[in-house]
Amino acid sequence: MKVGYVRCSTVDQNEARQLKLMDEQKVEKIFIDKASGKNVERKDFKAMMAFVRAGDTVIVESISRIARNTRDLLTIISGLTDNGVEFVSLKENIDTTTPHGRFMLTVFGALAELERESILERQREGIEIAKAEGKYKGRKPISINEAKFRTVCTRWRTGEITATAAMREVGLKPNTFYRRVKELEL
Repeated sequence: MKVGYVRCSTVDQNEARQLKLMDEQKVEKIFIDKASGKNVERKDFKAMMAFVRAGDTVIVESISRIARNTRDLLTIISGLTDNGVEFVSLKENIDTTTPHGRFMLTVFGALAELERESILERQREGIEIAKAEGKYKGRKPISINEAKFRTVCTRWRTGEITATAAMREVGLKPNTFYRRVKELEL
């Protein structure tokens, strides 16, 4: 079976171009993620890896769609190969059934990782320039009702509610919740 994997980094990006390529390749099953490729913690990526079987071929538009660092890419390809699944990247014309294809995969994987690191470096440089010009002050702090927060924390500390329930009541995610608990010495 031909299995396609499509990934866009954000929900604002459009996967139409990748889907057209999958249609041209007569892909039978497509998995689509709208998430960063910086790691493998992606819902449809995991579903695709669990779905493929020996004899299947995973097709991607480019290797940057499946992984953004060499280690993840090689781990993914190794896992596919160990399960008898072939891998094809259309842009780089890579086919892992050949030694040449495996070598090229490693080279292009390193390039994808370099590209990601370059993007992050440019982003950091831009933020530093904006900070120096007074245009960037970081993320705005989340405002909370301190009295309500203290009340909820007291209930949590006494075991009346769980930490998850406390976070839900005050509308904070775990990192922010625990940071505020520490700041307020609760």
